[in-house]
Amino acid sequence: MEAKKLAGLEPASVFGFFEEICAIPHGSRNTKKISDFLVNFAKEQGLTYIQDEMGNVILFGEGTCGMENHEPVVLQGHMDMVCEKDADVTLDMAVEGLDLTHDGRYIFAKGTTLGGDDGIALAYAMALLSDKSIAHPPLEIIITVDEEIGMLGADAIDVSMLKGRTLINLDSEDEGIFTVACAGGATATISLPVERRAVYGPCIRLSVSGLQGGHSGAEIHKNRANANKLMGEFMARIQKLMPLRLTSLAGGTKDNAIPRSCQATLVAMGIHLERINDIAQEFQAEVREQYDEPEALIQAFDVDALGGNSLTDESTAKVIGLLCAAPNGVQAWSQDMEGLVQTSLNLGVLKLGERLTATFSVRSSVNAEKEALLEKLRELTAFYEGAYSQMGEYPAWEYKKDSHLREVMVQVYKEMFGKEPKVLAIHAGLECGLLAEKMPGLDCVSIGPQMHDIHTSREKLDIASTARTWRFLLEVLKAV
Repeated sequence: MEAKKLAGLEPASVFGFFEEICAIPHGSRNTKKISDFLVNFAKEQGLTYIQDEMGNVILFGEGTCGMENHEPVVLQGHMDMVCEKDADVTLDMAVEGLDLTHDGRYIFAKGTTLGGDDGIALAYAMALLSDKSIAHPPLEIIITVDEEIGMLGADAIDVSMLKGRTLINLDSEDEGIFTVACAGGATATISLPVERRAVYGPCIRLSVSGLQGGHSGAEIHKNRANANKLMGEFMARIQKLMPLRLTSLAGGTKDNAIPRSCQATLVAMGIHLERINDIAQEFQAEVREQYDEPEALIQAFDVDALGGNSLTDESTAKVIGLLCAAPNGVQAWSQDMEGLVQTSLNLGVLKLGERLTATFSVRSSVNAEKEALLEKLRELTAFYEGAYSQMGEYPAWEYKKDSHLREVMVQVYKEMFGKEPKVLAIHAGLECGLLAEKMPGLDCVSIGPQMHDIHTSREKLDIASTARTWRFLLEVLKAV
């Protein structure tokens, strides 16, 4: 039997379940196995459960240690993870578990995302439900699918049978910060028709790489460059000096992850590779100066081919024009909370085949601004004679002025740690807004252990923070 990678870490039950979760592929739209894993856990523990057609799971745990007749508390998280990996990693995240390890301080996966967002919520829930010696009220635990691609599971789930109106969301990544409101959002896609023709000429591959990437909500304000937008600008600079025809284009893999790299192949005529490399070096220097991207690489390479089935001049110009014109990044800052992004969008995915598709993650804590930004994308689509589609729209989670749960959690935190927690709104999306619409009167707070660089292959989970957050959760469940 293979040795457990997290053996010896405390709390043992939490890290034991987390390791089991990491062994199961569970990227968005690939959650059948993890959903069935949760159901099998419920059966083994003798728990009542619901598994719907999408794979959402609700687990019911009875109260323990004299708290059997208390009002239920709802715990909530999501079972899917963002699957990102380094270019040299051969692991197939669709069918293989993660290559898990730790250095005594952090848990991480070699060359890939870890899925602490939000596998740790599942681990906490399973550890609670499997230990009858832990004092807690009746628990109703909601675990959704496909949160990372538009909160599709939370949008579809039926929670009408739940009695609890106190909800602790376990999908935050900063210890000591209580999230009490978040932005709403939607995923928008522009699909642009293109025309191809056979063309003869030297082929060149353009590359934008070495960027930091990150979460398109939590890190959209950190002056990190978007590889897809940079590629548009790179091609536009070349196009000013020479005719070119685009053959292939691909950048980013998730709409909610700031793209770290983008690749394009084009047929270029009338200029040498050396001149394009001059443009690349000049542009690279500008990017490193303008953004927090010290490792940014803008490069051009010869391709061993002469011509190909390339886009026409007109289609190439449309693609480049769209990339340059598309809005991206922070669009508005909150006037009420200093340093909080109010409205943003991220051009997360580019694909060129028979059509060009550009997918955006749009976020705002002001519904009118969200709608105005989506309308801007619709107008951009119409200008370039494309097709527009939208999915995964979710509402903002609005701040609740009178929150008993928030008061209890703040008091418990002060008693345990001797300091005040931070109570904040965030720009990233949480499922609390959708659930609050379905559960009138819901009182929500979101917490979680410390994680770093989620949605990237540098993601890591703080071991000591995970233990502290576990102890804090247990005290809150007793006090609430």
